[in-house]
Amino acid sequence: MFASIVLSCDILPAQEETAPQRLPRENLLVYRDKANHPRPVESIDDWQKRRSEIIAGMQTVMGQLPGEEKRCTLDVQVEEEVDCGKYVRRLISYASEPGSRVPAYLCIPKAALADGASPVPAALCLHGTDNTIGHGTVVGLGRPNRNYAGELAERGWVTLAPNYPLLAKYQPDLKELGWESGTLKAVWDNIRGLDLLDTLPYVQQGQYGAIGHSLGGHNSVYTAVFDPRITTVVTSCGLDSYLDYYDAKPEVWQAGRGWTQVRYMPRLADYRGDLTQIPFDFHEMIGALAPRSVLIIAPLRDSNFRHASVDKIATAARPIFQLYGRPTALKVMHPDVEHDFPPKMRQQAYEFLEATYRSSATPKRGSAN
Repeated sequence: MFASIVLSCDILPAQEETAPQRLPRENLLVYRDKANHPRPVESIDDWQKRRSEIIAGMQTVMGQLPGEEKRCTLDVQVEEEVDCGKYVRRLISYASEPGSRVPAYLCIPKAALADGASPVPAALCLHGTDNTIGHGTVVGLGRPNRNYAGELAERGWVTLAPNYPLLAKYQPDLKELGWESGTLKAVWDNIRGLDLLDTLPYVQQGQYGAIGHSLGGHNSVYTAVFDPRITTVVTSCGLDSYLDYYDAKPEVWQAGRGWTQVRYMPRLADYRGDLTQIPFDFHEMIGALAPRSVLIIAPLRDSNFRHASVDKIATAARPIFQLYGRPTALKVMHPDVEHDFPPKMRQQAYEFLEATYRSSATPKRGSAN
């Protein structure tokens, strides 16, 4: 299998060749050896070297993912509980780090709370951009077609929906807390959310789904790259290549615009003169999710992200899923809709989560940094 993969790589393994400043985003089957020379990926061990470089590139822009020094007692507090028929919805907060409490909705099927009930699957449900109610959108409190946390709870899943930093009422002081990007702060809050799920006796612990739309779509991907406890990812309207984002218009890459906003990754503005040198892209991050199950929903009429770009990303990432012997674990769907998450697509997303949950690769505890 590996030989057939390598034949598709136009890589010259000459000893004197020096690896470029950035390995190609469209060809994941190349890594740097100890002498900094490009080499064809011929094994999973080879790929892990490339994967480590991808994660290092992410942290160059996002900041370094913290370790145990940021972990503290979760100190979960329940502020409200609402009976939603088949499940209860709790508005909670938890301490993700010293000096920062994350508001979140925790939806729990009533059947899971019954005496003698078996633990049930759980998922992070990450919301899109909303500066009014934030995470309330995914529990049915805001715009239509976003209630995936509530709908999954109705299907028997425990769902946790943390608020994204610097949206709605969640306004942590990123600089004071030591964060270099809102993106990594969100990833850390999500990782701590998984720690919370790990403590719940009614949850099947250790492997989780992640589902999100728009902002929640790429938030799901970023988090899953860093935490292998996420074994299934659904990203709706959440990504295209940084090179294709709004057709790479220069004004979109000015400091404080688009991806360079404080709540995302301000350092990306440093690359506005040459976007090709951004040290990571979704080609690589989707590849870094292998061999886990990934569904990318990229509508044909999405005005935010280009569906053709998603196809290029998937084409680049699929050889890594093939390397692991899971060539069909990465799926792409192109509904003929706009930047939305309509009922038919949500239904297919839920079925994907349910069908792949138990067949997902068993993760190791902790972050893959």
